Amino acid sequence: MRAARLIRMVLLLQARPGMTAAELSRELGVSERTVTRDAGALSDAGIPVYAERGRAGGYRLVGGYRTGLTGLARDEAEALFLSGLPSALREMGLADAASAARLKVSAALTPALRDAPAGAGRRFHLDAPAWYQEPVAPELLPAVADAVRRDRLLLARYRRPGREDGPERELAPYGLVLKAGVWYLCARAGDGCGAEDGFRVYRVDRFTAVTVSATPFVRDEGFDLAAFWEERAAAFARSLLRDEVRLRLSAEAVRRLPHVVDRAAAEEALEAAGPPDGDGWVAVTLPVESLDVAYGQLLGLGPELEVLGPAALRERFAGAAARLHALYGDTP
Repeated sequence: MRAARLIRMVLLLQARPGMTAAELSRELGVSERTVTRDAGALSDAGIPVYAERGRAGGYRLVGGYRTGLTGLARDEAEALFLSGLPSALREMGLADAASAARLKVSAALTPALRDAPAGAGRRFHLDAPAWYQEPVAPELLPAVADAVRRDRLLLARYRRPGREDGPERELAPYGLVLKAGVWYLCARAGDGCGAEDGFRVYRVDRFTAVTVSATPFVRDEGFDLAAFWEERAAAFARSLLRDEVRLRLSAEAVRRLPHVVDRAAAEEALEAAGPPDGDGWVAVTLPVESLDVAYGQLLGLGPELEVLGPAALRERFAGAAARLHALYGDTP
């Protein structure tokens, strides 16, 4: 375990001109004290690692040292060929570049690993778009992806739902996200797109015009695209839940609830619920997008659920129950 961590530390320092103890600690998943001990062990083993003190300090490899520890294990080689979605690369205009890169990596593999790409392709296929919708690549996606790759400012016009095109805006495009077949751009907006401006999310298919500027922007190296998207996606999901309903659930409904409504909302509601009543049912207060949406979602739980409120929703369920009874009350 430690040997693998030491190798990874050398490869990290080889890939970057210098890293602080805190950065290495995050990357390696160990304490800064362990990083210090590992650096000492590498130095004792003849790897020229040295530490610089001060604000700009950190750990470095002396004189452009390069290690030969770059061979790939089978699971690493297979993971590499699964790291990109073919459809996403094609939509961004990178299919040819990805194909050339795969050929180069394949040529560099040892004979024992030459079958890794084919083996991974036979066993795994990544399909990002959601069901029941035809994926359509945004026409302007390749230009947006080019600006993201080259850290170039983007001049763009963006159309919000139900509105005309907005004015041309200058964006610093930090990253692209493919979510359920829809492309989103995470970018800073504003004159100069400086650090004082906040990050925003734009649907790429709503851009009506984009021009990649020759002017580069200075990327904030502290920006974490995955963490930003996770936080923003969770906030968006919460923002949709504007109403509340009060429910009484059987044990079966408790089991099925996270599968028919927003999972996070269901889990939070169930955690906050009190103990079961004499019939083994529990009462919960559940955030929902709207009463109409709740009606469609919760009706599928049938007799495993009782709506306690609001009164309007309870009346709709009572009406649905009466209609079902009229249909099935007199069994042929």
